Amino acid sequence: MSKNLVIVESPAKAKTIEGYLGKDFTVKSSFGHVRDLPKDNNAIDISNGFRPTYEITADKKEVVAQLKKLAKEAEIIWLATDDDREGEAISWHLKEALNLKDSVIKRIVFREITKNAILNAIQSPRAIDIDLVNAQQARRILDRIVGFELSPVLWKKIKIGLSAGRVQSVAVRLIVEREREIEGFESKSAYKVAALFDLGKGKTLAAELPSRFEDEKEARAFLERCVGAAFSIKNLETKPAKKSPAAPFTTSTLQQEASRKLYFSVAQTMTIAQKLYEAGKISYMRTDSTSLSEEAIQKATAEIESSFGKEYIQVRKYKTKSESAQEAHEAIRPTDFSAQRVSGDRNEQRLYELIWKRAIASQMADARLERTTATIAIKPKAELSLEKALLSNSGELKEQLVATGEVIKFDGFLKVYIESSDNEDEDEESKGMLPPLTIGQALNLSQMKATQRFSRPSPRYTEASLVKKLEEMGIGRPSTYAPTISTILKRGYIIKEDREGKERSIKEFVLQQNAIKEALNKEVYGAEKAKLFPTDIAMIVNDFLVQHFPNVVDFSFTAKVEKEFDEIAQGQKEWVKMLEIFYDGFHRRIEDTQEIQRSSVGKSRELGIHPETGEKISVRLAKFGPVVQIGEAEEDKKPRYANLKKGQMMERLTLEDALDLFKLPREVGMLEDKPMSVAIGRFGPYIRHDNKFYSIGKEDDPYSITDSRAIEIVLNKRKADSEKFIKEFAENPEVKVLNGRFGPYISIGKKNIKIPKDKDPKGLTLEECLNLAKNAPEKKGKFAAKKKAK
Repeated sequence: MSKNLVIVESPAKAKTIEGYLGKDFTVKSSFGHVRDLPKDNNAIDISNGFRPTYEITADKKEVVAQLKKLAKEAEIIWLATDDDREGEAISWHLKEALNLKDSVIKRIVFREITKNAILNAIQSPRAIDIDLVNAQQARRILDRIVGFELSPVLWKKIKIGLSAGRVQSVAVRLIVEREREIEGFESKSAYKVAALFDLGKGKTLAAELPSRFEDEKEARAFLERCVGAAFSIKNLETKPAKKSPAAPFTTSTLQQEASRKLYFSVAQTMTIAQKLYEAGKISYMRTDSTSLSEEAIQKATAEIESSFGKEYIQVRKYKTKSESAQEAHEAIRPTDFSAQRVSGDRNEQRLYELIWKRAIASQMADARLERTTATIAIKPKAELSLEKALLSNSGELKEQLVATGEVIKFDGFLKVYIESSDNEDEDEESKGMLPPLTIGQALNLSQMKATQRFSRPSPRYTEASLVKKLEEMGIGRPSTYAPTISTILKRGYIIKEDREGKERSIKEFVLQQNAIKEALNKEVYGAEKAKLFPTDIAMIVNDFLVQHFPNVVDFSFTAKVEKEFDEIAQGQKEWVKMLEIFYDGFHRRIEDTQEIQRSSVGKSRELGIHPETGEKISVRLAKFGPVVQIGEAEEDKKPRYANLKKGQMMERLTLEDALDLFKLPREVGMLEDKPMSVAIGRFGPYIRHDNKFYSIGKEDDPYSITDSRAIEIVLNKRKADSEKFIKEFAENPEVKVLNGRFGPYISIGKKNIKIPKDKDPKGLTLEECLNLAKNAPEKKGKFAAKKKAK
């Protein structure tokens, strides 16, 4: 047995490190946390200084037993868990779980898994930092208290199975408030004017009016002033400009950019980054620092000089904006700047390439640009009698068109990397160059358009933009963003999906050959791609928390708590005192909820009266989601119910919307003298005909499907079924010979049996089928229970 036992968090990391340290070291993995708070209410002794009780988790008992045995045989135990609060806490839990004495422990940290980093860490061990441990304990205990005391309140007052959390509830609030902001937004239209000039020899010049007209009357009047007008270049202004690269990645900026450029979810980005880190390819992926070490800068600049030349180098030292950032840590970067590719799957390569480009670009020269702005004067026809207010002293219109362009004089960091943006309106492409122009040059107008444009609300959050917002507000930390988003999606508070846009008409006035024509075009607006939408339950829970637990979902309060955790980590605040102050106010509010009537929580809303029957119509939250209800439960009749359509929300539903939902089931026509009806069931919309059911796909709307389409669906399904059945047996209807995805097979009840290749499926007898079933080996299902060894 080796004298040295090194304990790391993951087996992949263990394998890499063992190769660097040699035969005197044994490297083993703890597979993450080995202890946690038990799931019952006795985990925290609140009255005794919030003393936690930890237990070795069931899946780690064997791991702990093996580590205990190895620790007894070793002289030194090196605790090499991650260099953050979570990693520090894991080291402390290992010390406690393995009953290790301080004299045999050496705590080592590194931010990358390279030979130099590991050997340097071995040369500079330290003790376990109890302040970091206490910061992690305070977070874990506070979050457990919030969850354990607040969730039961939600169960009693709203619905069983709900949960609340200090960060997750704030994230949900942001999404709920953005949804309401969008729903309350009143879109206003304005007219954008763009012109195209023909310069001859195939060259054109595009220009725009900097301001927009509020209504069509003003827009049309402007075009009328331009009929027969003379256009000329009044001014040309050329200015030098520069673009600087973005800082190297922090955890959140990596999550944002991987979402924009690679379409990765936040959780997917972290999983892939973890693999790259454990394989020794990148530095530690949980960081809020943008700084690079001197060694990393030297390696990056050497690679830039080698690949692009000395003129592309511009050393930068980035300062992190976040007060809590630990500057001793580094941004996410490659461990070897000379390696542009890594072994691994395609997504690992794509993420690594993104990290490499961003880190390299951060040490590259600014891009130098030249921006040109051309101002175009408009001189109306002399016979037009215009008000003086519209004209300048020179007789030109006060409105002037502007054309802009830019040329890259030196590409600098743009040779490697261009940062993406969350702004959906922003054009990331550089503007093209302007053709050669001179002051006073006359321009020949090809056409001028005044196009109606509508204002848009703030966009719904993507995973990436939600992370950005939380970080800006100081809520959560690098390690919390991915699990927070996963939690609110899993709990059903938020759904992530694409939604189709709606169509609307837009007016356009076109001036061409001295005539103005009006056109009516169409545009699709409001299409959503991978956006986060709140569910009805999110709306109800958020409103309840805002009203009764403002601190839990208060943005500044949640950010203040994060700051207090930082102060505990730095030894500036006592963790138990911090918890006491929080708990006093929080628990009082929990006790006050006893007075809240369940009926007062906004789980239902009356929509109006049925115009024909006079019955009350309401929408409410039922066991399996929101439903519309007509009537009340009475002895002789039951209420009627209908589920909401996709995208409909309780708080926006109108009486008309509700009545539409009861248009199903509806009869759509006849087939073979029997009616076909359409309805929505537990598994989605379907057609019912002759007591048989035929599913309707997403491409068809059950509310508008035609009889011809319904007949097509029924006949297609019949055809598919007829091709599926090869043989049936009247004497035993349970036995069937069928055509499946992988060829013919025998079906008996829930059991499927392969047909030997030497057997003709059409010629099988009932007896042969039963014998094949009898002799078929028992299949072990994926989730079959393992038999215990006796």
